[in-house]
Amino acid sequence: MAEQIEIFSEKIAKELNLQPWQVFNTLKLMEGGATIPFIARYRKEMTGSLDEVQLAAIRDRNSELTEMEKRRAYILSSINEQEKMTPELERQILGATTLTELEDIYLPYKPKRKTRATIAREKGLEPLAKILMAQQLIDPQLKAEAFIDESKAVNSVDEALAGARDIIAEWVNESKTSRERVRNLFTREAVISSKPVKGKELEGIHYQNYYDIQEPILRAPSHRILAMFRGEEEGFLRLSVDPDEEKAIAILDRIFVKADNDAADQVKLAVKDSYKRLLQPSMETEMRQLAKQKADDEAIKVFAGNLRQLLLAAPLGQKNILAIDPGFRTGCKLVCLDRQGRLLHNETIYPHPPQNEVGPAVSKVRNLVASYGIEAIAIGNGTAGRETENFIRKIPFDRPLISIMVNESGASVYSASAVAREEFPDYDVTVRGAVSIGRRLMDPLAELVKIDPKSIGVGQYQHDVDQKKLKGSLDSVVELSVNSVGVNLNTASKHLLTYISGLGPQLAENIVEYRKENGAFESRDALKKVARMGPKAFEQAAGFLRIPDARNPLDNSGVHPESYKIVKQIAKELKCELSDLVRNEELVSKIDWKKYVTSEVGLPTLNDIKSELLKPGRDPRKPIKVFEFADGIFSINDLHVGMVLPGIVNNITKFGAFVDVGIKESGLVHISELADRFISDPNEIVKLHQHVKVRVKEVDIPRKRIQLSMKGLEQ
Repeated sequence: MAEQIEIFSEKIAKELNLQPWQVFNTLKLMEGGATIPFIARYRKEMTGSLDEVQLAAIRDRNSELTEMEKRRAYILSSINEQEKMTPELERQILGATTLTELEDIYLPYKPKRKTRATIAREKGLEPLAKILMAQQLIDPQLKAEAFIDESKAVNSVDEALAGARDIIAEWVNESKTSRERVRNLFTREAVISSKPVKGKELEGIHYQNYYDIQEPILRAPSHRILAMFRGEEEGFLRLSVDPDEEKAIAILDRIFVKADNDAADQVKLAVKDSYKRLLQPSMETEMRQLAKQKADDEAIKVFAGNLRQLLLAAPLGQKNILAIDPGFRTGCKLVCLDRQGRLLHNETIYPHPPQNEVGPAVSKVRNLVASYGIEAIAIGNGTAGRETENFIRKIPFDRPLISIMVNESGASVYSASAVAREEFPDYDVTVRGAVSIGRRLMDPLAELVKIDPKSIGVGQYQHDVDQKKLKGSLDSVVELSVNSVGVNLNTASKHLLTYISGLGPQLAENIVEYRKENGAFESRDALKKVARMGPKAFEQAAGFLRIPDARNPLDNSGVHPESYKIVKQIAKELKCELSDLVRNEELVSKIDWKKYVTSEVGLPTLNDIKSELLKPGRDPRKPIKVFEFADGIFSINDLHVGMVLPGIVNNITKFGAFVDVGIKESGLVHISELADRFISDPNEIVKLHQHVKVRVKEVDIPRKRIQLSMKGLEQ
């Protein structure tokens, strides 16, 4: 295993432009059970301070290479079992550098179902195929007569020649050279063509943008590829992927047609048949898979980037919250939450049509604000959200209160989930949904980890991409986000703890059970008393768990327990208490950090300790900003071309950004309208939840589509 890691380290280092020792140490740490957040934060000396992105790239490439080696071993074993291995063939297999190259070499030896070529071989026509392939001055008709055999169902010269051509076609298809050259042509010049399925033009009208498209498949934008593939799967589009057919056949002719005679003419016929019947469909499948993989990777990258921004959105912090899940006919569900997010009270008001009970609703809200010491109001941005915000802003409270619209995407999914039923078994989905809205305002990260990321509403074709790859990427984003912030060991939910480095569902549950039975943790060291919390799990998790009121102030910081002895030594030499060092710029500035460098602890770790002493447990998230939508804008009918409106970016794609301007439908700012200069990626200009100004360019009420622009507007 160590030898394989060494070989892979050299290869990966070259590909990722890293040093082999960085990759080797990373793989050894991962092999020993270290997580990416732990390695990035606490093993900087061993990796040369590689970040999470670089570490993930090493992990993923190592997985790919491992899978390739497994496939290589299988192919060697399979060909050996067939007793067809030669020294040259073994050299080719061992020298193959890609999975595609490996599969091309293996293709002639791959066990086959019955094909036209295998049937022809059973009829004894392979010698005739070899005669024709030699392309000598012979009469193919005369040669074929010798192979007529009614007992083998070869009844004529034409049947004999057709069978021989089938065998030649298979040779052409299985030739490593022909596959490489035709693949190169497809890669350079294959065009994807999209047409509507006849008779379904009206039924599939939402795919009309793809009714007549032709473009190079590997240069087509990811969203277009995924949309076309979805249209084909739903039966509305007919797709084809091809380069120029004559070019492809000419390439094959140059490889296989070696003469100008009757035998060569038979080979030419076989080459053409091989391309149309075997090679072209095979290469089309490859190109589709390649384009799909590329599109999936782009879409997953967009989704992961959006999810990270969403999870790391600004928290309001621990406040007494009045949360409102708005509605018209069914009323607005109100819940009161304390500073720990616990549900204290719930009821329903009906300030909107058809009931219009405005007076009683105002009284109830004012009473709840006074009774529960409410410090902020969270309002869901779904149906009746703007109307409810308008209603709340008109209520005269006895003190200033902030009210904030909260994106409620996925709240309904959470409210009906097993997680919500476990938390609130005695309440219905409306109460659970309102609680989720309130908690999202307090701490988006802690609440959103309970919801399947695909339900949060920031993806692009998330149901069309490789689901296993998507889940892996999103789980990784959640893990990195949770660990970058850290969690309060005494208040974090089981779901939040699950994502902490080294824990997982079982240990997270054990921590919660320990808290119930023994009360709050007083120190990180007490974690070792939790069932199944071994030394490895403690090492991986401890640095990301915070205890705000711990006796040791380092327990509420990002300093890992393994480094406590360094800080204690520093305090001893400065003749002060540990607590005296915390947030004390004057004392910390006196420390000669180079003095504490050892063979295990270098300046990167010491610099992190310095930062934590100055700002222990610093939250990397930005402070929350209060936002107000434009007055009088409640539906798409209120919009007019030329209006300039405030909005919030609520989704980012490769082709632009969607902006919420306070109505049900979000408007699209196309990438070409995001700035007064050319940009290749919307993330250059906007971030999720960013407050922006937009100009209305176009309003399509029947299709409920809004085109917006940020050009010429000061942001």
